[in-house]
Amino acid sequence: QVQLAESGGGLVQPGGSLRLSCAASRSIFSANAMGWYRQAPGKERELVALIIRGGGTNYADSVKGRFTISRDNTKDMVYLQMNSLKPEDTAVYYCGAGYESGHFWGQGIQVTVSS
Repeated sequence: QVQLAESGGGLVQPGGSLRLSCAASRSIFSANAMGWYRQAPGKERELVALIIRGGGTNYADSVKGRFTISRDNTKDMVYLQMNSLKPEDTAVYYCGAGYESGHFWGQGIQVTVSS
């Protein structure tokens, strides 16, 4: 079992920035991939950004050029830097981790972009 804890969410104005953090209870070095997902009201959960073990990244088209995912294997932390935020980025953001033993989720954290 792996526990994931998100932090850094909140309310921000359009055009602003936030950095989400995800702390893992297990070494992320052994994870096949770590990712950030989001779910807006009435919508399905969607992949926002993914970083694989080798360091490669993948982003949803809607966030390319604005969001950056990174990882710190020494601290077992994954980050999502979100810039130029838009109201449509409002959602609950989840950290996800894929290990050989299974896929694990954090509890989620609210991000609201509004003036």
